[in-house]
Amino acid sequence: MSNITTQVEMDCTAVQGCDAVELIIQPRDKDLGGFSVRRCLPTTQRKMVGPWIFFDHMGPAEFPAGQGINVRPHPHVNIATVTYLFEGEILHRDSLGSLQTIRPGDLNLMVAGRGIVHSERERPEVTAVPHRLHGLQLWLALPEKDEEIDAAFHHYPAAVIPAISVEGVAVRVMMGTAFGVSSPVKVFAETLYVEAHLQAGQTLVLPQADERAVYVAQGSLKARDTLVPEHAMAVFSDARGVVLEATKESRIAIIGGEHLGQRFIEWNFVSSRQARIDEAKRDWKAGCFPKVPGDDIEFIPLPE
Repeated sequence: MSNITTQVEMDCTAVQGCDAVELIIQPRDKDLGGFSVRRCLPTTQRKMVGPWIFFDHMGPAEFPAGQGINVRPHPHVNIATVTYLFEGEILHRDSLGSLQTIRPGDLNLMVAGRGIVHSERERPEVTAVPHRLHGLQLWLALPEKDEEIDAAFHHYPAAVIPAISVEGVAVRVMMGTAFGVSSPVKVFAETLYVEAHLQAGQTLVLPQADERAVYVAQGSLKARDTLVPEHAMAVFSDARGVVLEATKESRIAIIGGEHLGQRFIEWNFVSSRQARIDEAKRDWKAGCFPKVPGDDIEFIPLPE
């Protein structure tokens, strides 16, 4: 859904005197006409955390009847996108012919590979009444050997995502392995994505990963006396045994994984090669990407 956002300025603060928290990223809210998006990745100080190169927190947004998400078809290459909702729903269509409604607790994984086009809208039944939308959208850079694989779409209903209690903390292992359980969601490199809901005073040990960060979607927490406020992302070192403590009821996302090397990003295109992005821009402008069945009239032009 990045095409409805604009790159926002970031306030990134290096944390001194702490062996756990290296950086606090505080995105500035961007009002998109009743729809708020907070972008944590990429920033000038931190382009990626593990394979994760893009992190948007959308909403919570309140839409009156007759309005809602209406993102026209747009392209991606060389990445995989992840969509997860706390509230509301999104209707996904893509050039593979996929037609899927994503609802809270589900996870959509769209593998762009050599190229895919998709749209994100809402069903008429949803837009006909006042409604809310709240969730996360993330992009995964693909390892170089997988950047040009065939495009694919995978939908994982909420029931197949492992949900566990870790010393009383409600945890869902969205991608990768943590707390002794593994997610069935397909990964292409070592990848970590965990969500947790902590009550005030509860603690959770941060899982290990080559690189990792925690985003506070709601509430606030402490990590070794460093406060991570609501709507901030803390980038952590590889220190072991880091304990996260909720200072109030909190919903957090933990992301991380292996470092994949430099990536270039421009508009909706990400690649290890700038020349590939330039090629994708030419192809989109020339109309060479495939159409989205059932949504093949509109499209988002290449920004000039």
